[in-house]
Amino acid sequence: MTAPGVSAPASVTGQTRNLVLATAAFAISFWAWNLVGPLSKYYTETLDLSASQKSVLVAVPILVGSLGRIVVGVLTPKYGGRVMFPALLVLTAPFVVLIAVASNLGSYPMMIVIGFFLGIGGTTFAAGIPFVNNWFEPSRRGLATGVFGAGMGGTALSAFFTPRFVNWFGYTATHIIIAVALVVVAGICWAWMRDAPSFVPSTEPGFPKLISALKLPITWQMSFLYAAAFGGFVAFSTYLPTYLNDVYEITDPTSAGTRTAGFAIAAVIARPIGGALSDKFGARLITAISCGGAALLAVWMITKPSTGSGLAAVDFIGMAIMMGLGSGSVFAWVATASPAARVGAVTGLVGAAGGLGGFFPPLVMGATYDEAGHSYTIGLALLVAFAAAACLFTVFGIGRSASESAAESRVKEPRVEKS
Repeated sequence: MTAPGVSAPASVTGQTRNLVLATAAFAISFWAWNLVGPLSKYYTETLDLSASQKSVLVAVPILVGSLGRIVVGVLTPKYGGRVMFPALLVLTAPFVVLIAVASNLGSYPMMIVIGFFLGIGGTTFAAGIPFVNNWFEPSRRGLATGVFGAGMGGTALSAFFTPRFVNWFGYTATHIIIAVALVVVAGICWAWMRDAPSFVPSTEPGFPKLISALKLPITWQMSFLYAAAFGGFVAFSTYLPTYLNDVYEITDPTSAGTRTAGFAIAAVIARPIGGALSDKFGARLITAISCGGAALLAVWMITKPSTGSGLAAVDFIGMAIMMGLGSGSVFAWVATASPAARVGAVTGLVGAAGGLGGFFPPLVMGATYDEAGHSYTIGLALLVAFAAAACLFTVFGIGRSASESAAESRVKEPRVEKS
């Protein structure tokens, strides 16, 4: 048994296997978490929903998937990822089936309630970051957490495959298939996943750890930035089918799902790149580029670039890349700047902020949609302001840590050639 505070060596094989398993579990849980968005047009037609009702239905799973990360972030240091991942996957599975039951009954209130609990699938992120951190040394955590974060590609899988599954297998059967997949992956994780040799179950009460994490400036700073980066990704990946339908009259769920999947895949690819670039150039620079780029692309989006010329696709994919880079860089920052004993609690809080960053935009978009002009100008203008504020805060609002200053000094030191 490893003593607290002492890192036992982690084998490369163990690192790779557990990173792959954690990423796979994260991906399938995010597929379940994002089940409602790709089928929003189906629900609108079968339940006769207004724009506001539709946006609430899409956003509700995001709420508990966000707030639940706080609880999961506190529990993971106590029970470990090997317990938390299977437990969360199994807990999500029944609600995947029940959301289909509620829809078949034509009950919008029941769908809201079940959608709330469907959000459990979105909490796995808070289990994964401390789990991966324990497996990797600090110099590789940016890349490792970025690779794990690519599991958010579960939203791409959902956007692309869920409408197709409905066409191939039927609505109810699709939900049963995904529920079974959750249980199967949970079993695989239980059988093959292991906590890192350095992991020692925490015996501290959870609430004081949470309060301690809330007192850290890094928690609030990273929460704001992650709400901008990951929150933007969540909002777009869940609301994009609705946006494409309302603005560009792309009414076919499969076609809208394919475009949404392209958006999510671009963000997924960019996330580990953001983590790796942060290891090399510093998380501050990459985060600033991400937020500033997102603000500029949102300005372009207000002009409604044409889909026929491909400019709309360039705009949306560029936005996805910026949000993916930022999601990776912010958690590379969290991994290196948080006290080791508080990484789980900080992860939960920051992850919750990111999820909440994705909860409110769909509600705002639904409330401010200009039906006559087929326009989301007000909502996009608010995105411009938020992303620009996040960029300025990254550059000017966060003081440089001792480790960051030391790294900058090493870069600036002249190299001495050996004669």
